[in-house]
Amino acid sequence: MTKVLLATVAVIAFTAPSFAQQDKTTGQAPPSGASSFYVAQDTATMKCQVVNAQPAAGGNMKAIGTAHPTQASAQTALMADKTCKE
Repeated sequence: MTKVLLATVAVIAFTAPSFAQQDKTTGQAPPSGASSFYVAQDTATMKCQVVNAQPAAGGNMKAIGTAHPTQASAQTALMADKTCKE
C-alpha cells in the first residue's frame, strides 16, 4: 500500500507543472508596466494620432482599437483606419 501511495505522489509531483497556466502573450496587450501605444481620435475634429497612454474616459479623445506593443504597429494601424481624417 505504501508503494502505491508513493508512486501516486511521484506521478502527481512530476505532472503538476504541465497543468500550470502557460504565458501566452502573442496577439495580446503588453503586460502592465510595459509601454503601449494607442491610436487616439479627437472627437471634435475626427483627427487621429498615436499616443503612449490610453485616453481617459469622458475626455475629448477616444481610443480606436486596442493597445499596440510598438509605436510602429500603432502607426500602421493609424494609416489603415478609415474613420480618421487626414
